Amino acid sequence: MDTSLGRSYECCRQLHRRHGRTYYLATRLLPAWKRRHVHALYGFTRYADEIVDQTGELSPEMRAARLADWSDRFLAGLGGERVDDPLLPAVLHTIAVFDLDRADFAAFLRSMAMDLTVASYPRYADLLDYMDGSAAAIGTMMLPILGSVDPAAAREPARQLGFAFQLTNFIRDVAEDLDRGRVYLPAEDLAAFGVTHADLVAAAGRRAVTPRIRQLIEYEVTRARAHYRAAAPGVTLLAPASQSCIRTAYVLYGGILDEVIAAGYDVFARRAVVPRRRRAAVVARALLTPTGTPVAVPGSPGEPWRRMSRAGAPNRDRRTTATTP
Repeated sequence: MDTSLGRSYECCRQLHRRHGRTYYLATRLLPAWKRRHVHALYGFTRYADEIVDQTGELSPEMRAARLADWSDRFLAGLGGERVDDPLLPAVLHTIAVFDLDRADFAAFLRSMAMDLTVASYPRYADLLDYMDGSAAAIGTMMLPILGSVDPAAAREPARQLGFAFQLTNFIRDVAEDLDRGRVYLPAEDLAAFGVTHADLVAAAGRRAVTPRIRQLIEYEVTRARAHYRAAAPGVTLLAPASQSCIRTAYVLYGGILDEVIAAGYDVFARRAVVPRRRRAAVVARALLTPTGTPVAVPGSPGEPWRRMSRAGAPNRDRRTTATTP
């Protein structure tokens, strides 16, 4: 690598280390030559996310202009132009090395632009449309870097893992998203459990959950775990050198949901974090697990689904469709 490209990869690594602690820990289990490419993708996606999340510092118009400028520079780089940017050379190099699908990046930037104008989602299908770019596309970006014995079979599990990780973040960060003026829990789910937007705001202000919100969060945890179940077969389809990394990420992100459950589904009292000791144990276990061992799938369908049905929400398609567990 030339010096400027090396600096760009290091800039992405530092961004990943600072802001993506769980995922960064997992990537340390990858071979070094793969690791830098994962950092590059994280740097790209994180920076775009930071632009749209600067709600306190920049107006929507300013954020839209900044995202458009960033996107234009990225597209110019894809077209072969030299870009003067600390992050873009690394991601452009990664795209070239692995011939990554440009459509995934277009889908991602589309979802980032949605965050500038969309504050809530009526149905889960609408949220899935957003997450198709913000989460599933990242799973398919990653797949060529991780490598797979059967890329076609691994594609949908990779998408499902993206959904699972992002839903985990949405569940944990309800209060933080409210501060940005957004709700990523579908309006149909709130209505099914008798929860209003004002109820969420009040609970965040009190830093205490209500019984109805508790039931809502329990349901969303069950939905996220359905995506984890759909993603699980993909871990053993990865290249052997990548399995311990994704196994660790799978367990640690799922562990955030464990912490939410342990807190009685109260996502307002404190931010759910996997304890450091457990994180270290997960890494050690992943290193000792033989390649090809299926991941332990958390949770099971059942009571929350029945409760949702009793609450009057439509239950069809929830457990039968691949993209909407």
